[in-house]
Amino acid sequence: MSISKNNNSDIAILLKDTPADGVLRLTLNDSKRRNALSEEMMLSISSSLKKASRNKDVKIIVISANGPAFCSGHDLKQMSAGRQNDDDGESYFTKVFASCSALMQQIVNHPKPVIAEVSGVAAAAGCQLVACCDLAIAADSARFVTPGVNIGLFCSTPMVALSRNVPNKAAMEMLLTGEMIDSKKAEKIGLVNRVVADDALDQETIELASLIASKSSMVLETGKKAFYSQKEMPLPEAYEFASKVMVDNMLKQDAKEGINAFIEKRQPEWKDK
Repeated sequence: MSISKNNNSDIAILLKDTPADGVLRLTLNDSKRRNALSEEMMLSISSSLKKASRNKDVKIIVISANGPAFCSGHDLKQMSAGRQNDDDGESYFTKVFASCSALMQQIVNHPKPVIAEVSGVAAAAGCQLVACCDLAIAADSARFVTPGVNIGLFCSTPMVALSRNVPNKAAMEMLLTGEMIDSKKAEKIGLVNRVVADDALDQETIELASLIASKSSMVLETGKKAFYSQKEMPLPEAYEFASKVMVDNMLKQDAKEGINAFIEKRQPEWKDK
């Protein structure tokens, strides 16, 4: 296991497990700040994701957290300190929100699937983090909220991810009321894939991650990229694009191996290409 430390302390704010069976776990570990997306935390996550994209031993990534909160969103104390600048914090706020937006897009555009393993509260940008992941499994006790409206700051950037994951009225209710929803409601509206008992969260997540990691990494990367690309296209263009993706996929070595293995009733031997 490797760690990323807070520049101001010896706290390991992000824990990184050595990939096992293709699964890399990144654990938010700044419980004193409720795993807030401080500048240091965002940089640590981004750096780890970048390294994972180049690591052939990593086939899937799990983002989890220690402590009572999955992620409380932006570090408001750190943000408030930015107001001391001559421009009342405008340049600092611009930088922080740009960094957060880049991180969320990095998850969506990452070549490896990313699973959020949610325990505790996922608030504001923490809820955004869950929504940006490809899959999410929540503990029964997990809670989700976009509370910005309660402090005079609408959750506009979390809105981008939330509105792309749940129906419009469900998203607007969360955004306009700032009220917390439980894990069952989050599952019902599609913010998470499934809800499991608190003591089964780790096992259920690893089982899902290991199942996905057993597939060809070439196919996983192809499929994830194609999924998000086609969603932004008109229907005819999406089908044309997807057809081209399938033709290119059919010509790959793993497609030939997988089809032959199916016909021959044996397990495929992936080459990840």
